[in-house]
Amino acid sequence: MTPRARSGLLVALSVSAVAATLSAAPAQAAASSVPELRWKPCAQEGGPAGQECAELSVPLDYRDPDGPRTRLGVSRVLSDRPEARRGTLIVIAGGPGSSGVQRLASKGKALQREMRGAYDLVTLDPRGLGAGERTGCGLSDEDRDLVNLRPWPGADGDISDSVRRARRIADACARNGGPLLRSMSTANEVRDIDSFRKALGEEKLSAWGMSYGTYVAAQYAQKFPGRTDRWVLDSSGDPDPKRVARGWSANMARGMEERFPDFARWAADPAREKDGPEGEGGIRLARRPEDVRPMVLALAERLDRHPKPTTTPGKPLTGNRLRQALQMAMWGDAAFPDTARLVKTARAPRSTPVLPPALANPVPEHEAAVTVGTVCNDVRWPRSIPAVARAVAADRARYPLTAGMPVGVFPCAFWKSAPADEPARITSDGPSNILMIQNRRDPSTPYFGGLKMREALGQRARLISVDRGGHGVYLGNGNACGDRKVTDFLVTGQRPGEDVACPR
Repeated sequence: MTPRARSGLLVALSVSAVAATLSAAPAQAAASSVPELRWKPCAQEGGPAGQECAELSVPLDYRDPDGPRTRLGVSRVLSDRPEARRGTLIVIAGGPGSSGVQRLASKGKALQREMRGAYDLVTLDPRGLGAGERTGCGLSDEDRDLVNLRPWPGADGDISDSVRRARRIADACARNGGPLLRSMSTANEVRDIDSFRKALGEEKLSAWGMSYGTYVAAQYAQKFPGRTDRWVLDSSGDPDPKRVARGWSANMARGMEERFPDFARWAADPAREKDGPEGEGGIRLARRPEDVRPMVLALAERLDRHPKPTTTPGKPLTGNRLRQALQMAMWGDAAFPDTARLVKTARAPRSTPVLPPALANPVPEHEAAVTVGTVCNDVRWPRSIPAVARAVAADRARYPLTAGMPVGVFPCAFWKSAPADEPARITSDGPSNILMIQNRRDPSTPYFGGLKMREALGQRARLISVDRGGHGVYLGNGNACGDRKVTDFLVTGQRPGEDVACPR
């Protein structure tokens, strides 16, 4: 599983508010000093040959531009057709906790092909991650296990273990994170992007933000509308400033239910009998699609009572590990075969399941810290544990595939510091230069949440709705209609006059 997918799954990805405009004096002081970028080759296997990397120095606190600073990893791929170049396109990765540098490496070749030289392609890593200065909370491997870092309740819905773990993580981050962790927020990522713009010498940027990156992009367009050129939001969540990451996490329960039928149809297709070396029946899970859901729910309940050993020592397949594996698989159809195979081996008495890498290994320390730090620094979270317990019980009953996890107890309930910026509301104020694209059955940033972003942007945006499942659309799920419309907008400026739909 990619770092983008893993970190995005930690909180549902996405997150909170940018906000209060800096006072005029600090803004002027910051503008007086433009950091220098010293580029060096950093091409990666499978990525664009001309990728370069540098470090960008930014203030820890933009209200104190002459105070302590931190370093961010940044990257670029220059246009291979200078005569066609029209500007600079920034790739804004998801998460929070995903690397922009890695995202550009993985998508750079495809972007070069689509853009046909129209842009220099650039990106940056969020604070505390990647090639820049790294951060951490000093969490144990156990606390960075994905099914522990996410608040999966006990088999009977009990949240006491999640409460203890969330408190322990919040305490560790307060003790070990330092000023860098406290500086992480969507608001500061927006400011860091604008510092990057200045260092590049660009008057405006175009952008492709994906998942949580759509929220960063929307907040940048809200704060700096005059510095946006052509703006693409790919897989947006509900930007409600009172909830942000908490709301996005809660929405995953319904998103999972809306996406799962795609997997059920695939897993019941007779063609699955010929897939894989599984012997009779292949990896087909049921004769009818409607039988797949009750089968996996029953299997998860059985694993709650009797976990099954896996090929990873010390990490049995529990009910929650199976639920987490299913949830991850809904991000893209390419994960369906391995997930069906996991279910098949979990049901077979003499078979040993193989965990997906994201469940076999702990989340890297710095990724976990960036995710938790950003989410908890962005906005205040409720602190009433009895209220959370009631919400978990109700969610388990309504959405059993996610068993109450999306509304569980995150470390933010025990966070020690208050947000430095008040959450900002996304509005329709600004130029009409935004194109949204959204899958109708997205398990992570569900379509109904994307419609909330569309409503907030008003006449600033147009929406392309794609009749597909999975998380991430442009250059990600093979929908030619959606890809063509995004490419046409970025290259030619041609944008639909109204919201449009793309078939499968």
